[in-house]
This record gives sequence, C-alpha cells and structure tokens, in this order.
Amino acid sequence: MSDYCQHDIVSRREFLSKSTLGIGSVALASLLNPLKGVASVPDGGVNNGLLKQLHFAPKAKRVIYLFQSGGPSQMELFDYKPLLNKRKGEELPDSVRGGQRLTGMTSHQKSFPMAGSIFDFKQHGQSGAWVSELMPHTASIADELCFVKSMYTEAINHDPAITFFQTGSQQNGRPSIGSWVSWGLGSDNQNLPSFCVLLSRGREGDQPLYAKLWGSGFLPSLHQGVQFRSGKDPVLYLNDPPGIKKNSRRRMLDYLKELHQIQYEKVKDPEISSRIAQYEMAYRMQTSVPETMDIAKEPDYIYDMYGPESRIPGTYSANCLLARRLIERDVKFVQLYHQGWDQHGNLPNDIKIQCKSTDQASAALIMDLKQRGLLEDSLVIWGGEFGRTNYSQGRLTEDNYGRDHHPRCFTIWMAGGGVKKGLSYGSTCDFGYNIAENPVHVHDFQATLMYLMGVDHEKLTFKHQGRRFRLTDVHGEVVHDLLA
Repeated sequence: MSDYCQHDIVSRREFLSKSTLGIGSVALASLLNPLKGVASVPDGGVNNGLLKQLHFAPKAKRVIYLFQSGGPSQMELFDYKPLLNKRKGEELPDSVRGGQRLTGMTSHQKSFPMAGSIFDFKQHGQSGAWVSELMPHTASIADELCFVKSMYTEAINHDPAITFFQTGSQQNGRPSIGSWVSWGLGSDNQNLPSFCVLLSRGREGDQPLYAKLWGSGFLPSLHQGVQFRSGKDPVLYLNDPPGIKKNSRRRMLDYLKELHQIQYEKVKDPEISSRIAQYEMAYRMQTSVPETMDIAKEPDYIYDMYGPESRIPGTYSANCLLARRLIERDVKFVQLYHQGWDQHGNLPNDIKIQCKSTDQASAALIMDLKQRGLLEDSLVIWGGEFGRTNYSQGRLTEDNYGRDHHPRCFTIWMAGGGVKKGLSYGSTCDFGYNIAENPVHVHDFQATLMYLMGVDHEKLTFKHQGRRFRLTDVHGEVVHDLLA
C-alpha cells in the first residue's frame, strides 16, 4: 500500500488521537451526554466509513440477514413441484441430471428415485405465491416478500458454500459481507458495533459455524462482527474485572492509548488505530449492551407476535426480537445464523421442527419492522447456502426420505429495503433440478445487496497483497428486476 493510501485511511484517526480531547475523552463525553454521543448523519452522508459519498441513493440503511445454515429444502417450503409427486419413486432422467457433480454421500447410489414433498402447498395473497403448509406465518405475509427461486452457487459442501455466501469466496480469509458494509459505510451509532452477530441452534449435532464467517479478513479488525450471546455476559470480556472501578478503567484506556500512539508513530500500522478504537467501543458498550439486551420491558403483545420461544434467550425467536432492537439503535448489519437445516434423512420430521422454531418469528420480524416504520429502509434476507436434491438420498418410503445438497437451484426471500413486494422471481424446471429462467448467482445477490445500500460493488475495493479485492471478486451483476 502506498504512503498516500495509508495516510488516507488513518488520517481521521490521527486527527482524533492528536486533538486536545482525544478519543478517550470523546468516549467519556458521549457517556455523560448520550444525545451528543450518538452521531447524526445527514441524508446522503456517511459516518466513519471509507466512503464519503455513496455511489447511489440508498434504498436500505440497515440489513438483517436470517441465515438458515444447512440448506433448507426448497421443495418442502417454496418451490412447488407436483410432477415429483406424480412420478414419485421413478428414476430421475439422465437428461435432467446432466452428469452434474454429486456429493460423496449420493455419488455411490445406483438409483436416484424422485421424491415429491408430502406437505401441501397453496397460493397466498394477491401475489399468489406458493408456500408450504409448514410455513403458515410466512404465507400470511407473502405479499411483503420477494422470492428468488433461481438462486445458484458453486460450492456443494457446507463449509465452502457458507463461506462463499458470506465472503464472496470459498477460501478462508476474506472479509464477510457485514465487514465490507461496516468498513465502507461506518456506523450511525457510536455506542454499538456496526456489525452484530447472533447464533441459534435448531438441533444438536448439526454443521458447525466458525467465526471466519463474520470475520474482517484483511480489513481492519474493528469491522469484524461482534457476537452477542445469551446468558450473563452477552459480549465476552466486556465487563471490568472484579475490583476495577469505572474511573480506573478510563485512566487505563487513556494511558494505553498513549502507548499505542507512540507505537503507531514508529511503525505506522493502521491496525494499531483499530485496536484503540476497539478498546473505546468496548468501554462505551458497557452501558449500551445491557440496555439493548434487556428485553424484559417488551410488551406481552410483542412476545405473542414472535412466539413463546421469544422469552427464552438464545432461541431463534429471541434473536429475531433482538435484531429488531439492534437496528432500532441504528446498527448497520445484523447477522443471524440458525443451525439445523441439513436433512439427509428423516427430512419430513426434522423440517417440521425447524419450521416450527423459525416460521412465526421470521414473519413477526417483518410485521414488527413494518408497524414501526422501519421495514421501508431495512432489508431482511432469509436463506441458506444451497438447496436440496429432488431425489431421495437413501431409501424412499411413503412418508420418509432425505435430500442431499443441491447447489444448482434453490430459493431465498427478501423483504423491505427497496425490493419488490409480492414478487416470485425466476423459476426451476418441472423436475426442480435446474433453473428454467432468470438465474441469480451468489455474486449477483451480493452485488444487489450492496446496490440497495447505495454502494457500487465494483468500486468498494481494498488493496491487499498487491491486488484490489472486493466482495464479489471479479463477478456479479445487480439484478434490477428485484428492485422496487
């Protein structure tokens, strides 16, 4: 990186550290006077981010990404395929499969019996969207949703597939979507991270999730996702050690900042400035996080809306409610991960459990945002890393079957934040195995997300190891047909 570029990145931090008050005093002032501590950003402005001016007028100011880890079966939820029921048990034609890559779990199978869904589908709302009986609450808000039924990806196994969706690359070490957004756009709230992460689990023994999925990669570490947990300490290592008073912590941070500044003057490493900013953010979060996580004052009708599990910390329902509270406080990017969708066997029973724990809360989040006037400029995304096969993995019986990973076509949905309402975009073939029209690649999805936030995905780049990187690598086209 050239001296000019390096100076351009850290000049704001240098100014703050060399000013009379310094970062520490500014942080203390924000605690003493909260109204002045929360930055106000004029229309079209960007606070703290690299971009001083957005490339487009933003339609979404905030994102809630409800990532369904494991690969939900589109044919049990949103992609109605009556032909599969009609031809249940018959061999999938070679002309349909086309020699496409299979996982090691089904590549040895001598037979690929087609398996339709045992669950009923109906059309809902004025849009006539097909939704399974497993998702009655989602069906009730069908006219608020934008279904993309022609998603496809390149990875066929969980870890590279999730990494690809979250970072734009199947390889480890790239920044996550939330980190790109944080780095480019900054934060509208000085007292909470711009990128927050919440995890929940549908069942034990499912595919693990790793911190790399919300990591900052080669971007400054200040922009990595901060994981919020259920329990006594929502953010690890945030509280002061026993016996340390608030004023003692403040003095320690001020002296530590001075030492970091001396080191920065010697080596000019921008990560030193990031470290100072992280310490100061942690100090401010000692006040802001407990207030944000305290959902006890939420009225009963809100708990009723999100479902009974919303009163249980760490559940998907509780995390959806927390996501709303976070974006109410102008957190830029909230990432939820819910595990349990990897159903290679016993799919009918297991997917019932997953839907029961997620359907009501997902729909409630949309309606809650709408009633508060937040949905219009908040983008909500629901989906996993790939879909499932139209044939059964292993033995097919009357009421039991499983499905393997299928990257060639699957469904996600979005709502709010500048996407069209009541739209079902793209389609798959009658067998549900290939895309019939309007394919949407993962990089297209990422480019569209950035566009909705006012960012040209080709222009938000970071020079690393001699190359300029971006979220979409060297690919991606904005899908304008999805935009309102």
